Amino acid sequence: MNLTSLLPILYGLGAAISWGAADFAGGLASRRSANALAVVFHAEWIGMLGVFAVATLSGQPSMSLTGWGFAMLAGAIGTIGLIVLYKAMAEGQMSIAAPVSALLAASLPVAFGSFSEGFPDWLTLFGFLLALAAVWAISAGESGSLRPTIQGWKELRMPFLAGFGFGLYFILIHRAGQESNLWPLVGSRLGGMLMLLVYALIKRPSLRLARPVWSIVPVNAVLDVTANGLYILASQTGRLDVAAVLGSLYPGMTVLLAGLLLKERVNRLQMAGILVALAAICLIAL
Repeated sequence: MNLTSLLPILYGLGAAISWGAADFAGGLASRRSANALAVVFHAEWIGMLGVFAVATLSGQPSMSLTGWGFAMLAGAIGTIGLIVLYKAMAEGQMSIAAPVSALLAASLPVAFGSFSEGFPDWLTLFGFLLALAAVWAISAGESGSLRPTIQGWKELRMPFLAGFGFGLYFILIHRAGQESNLWPLVGSRLGGMLMLLVYALIKRPSLRLARPVWSIVPVNAVLDVTANGLYILASQTGRLDVAAVLGSLYPGMTVLLAGLLLKERVNRLQMAGILVALAAICLIAL
């Protein structure tokens, strides 16, 4: 395997690691502040300012109006997904909410990619199936059983809604990323900010955060922007479905961080899921 064919894999894995760490930081900030909306709002504008500065200094040409439209729509939908996910993580167990959302987030681009880019080869498809199985195994609760995640719609509705939003984000930002590397990140942040501002003007929610939470939000912003940039690179240099499946392995990092830093129990089934994910990555990379 040459470096060119390996780059999409490396970019996709980098996106997964960054997204997993970003979701851990965002979930932790939401749990400590009890205000997922405020966490996402402040992470959005911090990330937008940073990536706008980088895009401007790079001299990279801007996108077409269509590209801006796709990027802003992706940002609005993705931001809704983040708010729903962080709320689910704040109210429940991080190691359940993140993997369940990732399952649907990966499935939508796989279906879309098979339709738009052709059916992947059987080895890659088997890797996809292993990756989805790994995500489901990682979603095992503290009891080590998958039952806690399938008891009812009430427990799963927020992670599923978040995953649906992320899946649409993957597809839309892939389209915007065909024109540029950095400006789609600016457009997606702008779309997310506009959506949040409209909501804030209508509902008048509190956007205040306690001082200790402010040390976490910039970390979340930087990691999330980095992950999105790596995902765009992965989808530019390879297939959309490969980029989305690899990027959707982010719960492994969230679960590991929750276990290490919050002492959430990582059981044998979850660890097996992480090992299966590694096997899936090898198959997709072949």
